[in-house]
Amino acid sequence: MRFTEDLKARVSKAQKKIVLPETNSRRVLKAAERVLAEGYARIVLVGNLDQIKKDAAKFQIDLTGVEVINPATYYRMDELCQYFAKRREKKGMTVEKAHEIMMNNNTFFAAGLVALGEADGVVSGAATTSADVIRAGLQVIGPRKGNKTVSSAFILLTNTPQYGDNGILVLGDCGVIPYPTAEQLADIACICVERARRTVQMLNPKVALLSYSTKGSGSGETVDTVRQAVEILKERNVDFDFDGELQADAALVPEVGEHKAPGSKVAGHANVLIFPNLDAANIGYKMVQRFANATALGPLVQGLAKPILDLSRGCSTEDIADVVAVCCSDAISADILAKESANA
Repeated sequence: MRFTEDLKARVSKAQKKIVLPETNSRRVLKAAERVLAEGYARIVLVGNLDQIKKDAAKFQIDLTGVEVINPATYYRMDELCQYFAKRREKKGMTVEKAHEIMMNNNTFFAAGLVALGEADGVVSGAATTSADVIRAGLQVIGPRKGNKTVSSAFILLTNTPQYGDNGILVLGDCGVIPYPTAEQLADIACICVERARRTVQMLNPKVALLSYSTKGSGSGETVDTVRQAVEILKERNVDFDFDGELQADAALVPEVGEHKAPGSKVAGHANVLIFPNLDAANIGYKMVQRFANATALGPLVQGLAKPILDLSRGCSTEDIADVVAVCCSDAISADILAKESANA
């Protein structure tokens, strides 16, 4: 797709180093091969070199140029365990417990490599639960300075250019917060706009805060939460168009939007969709993905100090390779933010 081709071209100059910890997955090894062949990132695999070579030969995968780091022989393991133990000491973490985790959980170890500056980002989740990937990001890396809400987004690439931004939509939160508060919904909207601008290069994000109600047509607790989120965004004086509460058809279809929410700058033209809860978000993106044969990149964890990105366990080799490109983009952004923070 044009979007992923453009993204890979944008990030290739930086040559970010991305860790793929799930080396027991054929899809992950194939994705590593693909990234190396296309040359837009450097890849680190976690595991035993001999076993990885054996599996690559079995599946006829060329991993020439890949770096492999084995936790059992990692030269900075003591340093990593001390770092993790100190970071989690208030939760009862000890160096011994840290060592056990880092030796037995490749995703945590991969996040540790990023924490120590050995790599720029992690892509995991093909064979690991979202909960474990998110825990690794929160516990080993932590939230970005000044950010209270760690959430996730999907970039949905559809074949329907009449919707979204020429067929591209950013959806949040589809993977982290089950029942977001109004404040969290507002935070999710802001960081999804950041994602839309940075990764998708959207020039004019239009945010719809979704509900089963449009402008007072329904009532209920979740409707009230969405309305409160809209008021919070107004108070923040954000630099993007937003509206809510809107039903999905009012958000996406111009005729319906004009009828249900006349005068709205967003209704009928939304390209960033904020769901009221995780049930709606997860069900919604999966239905569009399957029925519309859309590509869904994510859930892209956002709000961490450094990128630890999740995958759907139903992802393809191509999906993994594409999320590696997104991870490179996030790593470039993290570097810029870190420099700005240091100079502030």
